[in-house]
Amino acid sequence: MRLRALLDTDALGLKLLGGEDELDRTVRGVMTTDLRDPSRYLSGGELVLTGLAWRRDAADSEPFVRILVQAGVAALAAGEAELGDVPDDLVVACARHRLPLFAVHESVAFATVTEHVVRQVSGERAGDLAAVVDRHRRMMTSGPAGGGPDVVLDLLGSDLDLRAWVLSPTGRLIAGSKVAGSAGSRGAGPTLPADVCARLAAEQLAAARTGRRGPHRVTLGQTTYSLFPVRSSGRSAPSARDVRETVLSDWLLAVEADAGDWAEERLDLLYGVTQLIAVERDRRDAARTVRRRLAQEVLELVQTGAAPAETAARLRVAAPVLLPGIGTAPHWQVVVARVDWDGGEVEGGPVAQSLLEEILVDPAATGPEHSDRIAVAHTGDEAIALVPLPAVTGEHDGSGTGVVADALLESVRDPLTAGLNDDGRLTLGVSAAVHSAEGLRGALEEARHARRVAAARQGRVCAAGHQELASHVLLLPFVPDDVRRAFTARLLDPLRDYDRRHRAELIPTLEAFLDCDGSWTRCASRLHLHVNTLRYRVGRIEQLTSRDLSRLEDKLDFFLALRMS
Repeated sequence: MRLRALLDTDALGLKLLGGEDELDRTVRGVMTTDLRDPSRYLSGGELVLTGLAWRRDAADSEPFVRILVQAGVAALAAGEAELGDVPDDLVVACARHRLPLFAVHESVAFATVTEHVVRQVSGERAGDLAAVVDRHRRMMTSGPAGGGPDVVLDLLGSDLDLRAWVLSPTGRLIAGSKVAGSAGSRGAGPTLPADVCARLAAEQLAAARTGRRGPHRVTLGQTTYSLFPVRSSGRSAPSARDVRETVLSDWLLAVEADAGDWAEERLDLLYGVTQLIAVERDRRDAARTVRRRLAQEVLELVQTGAAPAETAARLRVAAPVLLPGIGTAPHWQVVVARVDWDGGEVEGGPVAQSLLEEILVDPAATGPEHSDRIAVAHTGDEAIALVPLPAVTGEHDGSGTGVVADALLESVRDPLTAGLNDDGRLTLGVSAAVHSAEGLRGALEEARHARRVAAARQGRVCAAGHQELASHVLLLPFVPDDVRRAFTARLLDPLRDYDRRHRAELIPTLEAFLDCDGSWTRCASRLHLHVNTLRYRVGRIEQLTSRDLSRLEDKLDFFLALRMS
């Protein structure tokens, strides 16, 4: 298509700011970017869409435009949503380099421009993909019932004779084109073995970290695959200045073919397909907003010490969203993850959040919708998942049910290690299950402490569960006697002195309280005390030691001190 055709479409909301003499240029594709140097992702002929997040001051416009011109792009379209009017320095730089410049009105989403260009370009270059684009447009207007990425992949198979799959960065199968003759098997597709999915994801992540341009060709056994990254296309996507911000969340399109022999037009078709699939990924991310907000609200209540009744009310709101139709309040587990990058320039929290949302999906599940049962918040470099478990009958201690730390990373360790490369690390901790709002604060501290246990281990991807916290007892015989005496004296001597003077039995109360896992009712029953009397004694213990028995770290210190004494 020609550039001037863009101005004839009112729905695109484009305004020409310069380059009237260049409007007969041919547009061969479209790319959204806010990288300061996107050259490695450009092949020439693209309409480049940008939100201008790369621009910090007027001096940035000249080098950015120069890079685009050297890459041979057709034109630049700048969004007005962030800065209002397009800056004059960008207009001048584009005029100097004869690069056509459009302004995109703030009411128009980049995804709208992307879909229009892909539809037009693909329709002109190859009629066989026009059906894919048209079907996708109808799917977009009809909602998720339209079939998601499977629709596009099925038409790739029927119209282009290509077998293809969409994979998550951990190697989970999201969609696949159907086997010929299996019309009733939507999404079942030609099955890729789990180990092949993991290998393909690892290869794509490793290639992305080295900055190699795609598609990336991988031969496994006798089969060659070509891997195309599927990057977010919407305006809601973060403007990544560093590949590490998105590498662990990008989907990939794996095609059973050697793209090294393809004509440029055929490559363009596949890149157009990745842009269509990216729209579906954006929709999936938007659907997670409610669950993320629920997790953030519950987390803030727990961390600020809100009344259990208030937290319980928020959990009652969350339960139907995360486990619709269960009828009763579930049990909950807390999973804490942290991604650390060398140098600290890249914030790890959003990366950890995206990873947890992916890792906590059942590895046997296919399709993007199975993450709808997970709520993940993030704060700083830490992500916290609230995982609902259907309520069970009788006493529940979390053993044998729910999320298990070791199993959680078993199938994703290799792909994530490739994505983390030599400068990133993922550590993860899992709590036991709790059945009330009152237990969530302890579960959060337990998961955080388990994550710190995982961080002490070797490896790029490490996890620890609540069961492993008891292993601290194994270290006690190796603690020097003088260290043991100093540690126990600092914690327990104030209590012993108080007991001698007042016969208050604080030490026996502390032991019983820890044995009862901090349960006020069970501990009071064991000691034959009123709960208020027990609260007074625990308050006195905290006052004398300057510790907080609601904190996991302080509970653990008291536990070790009693064991060493």
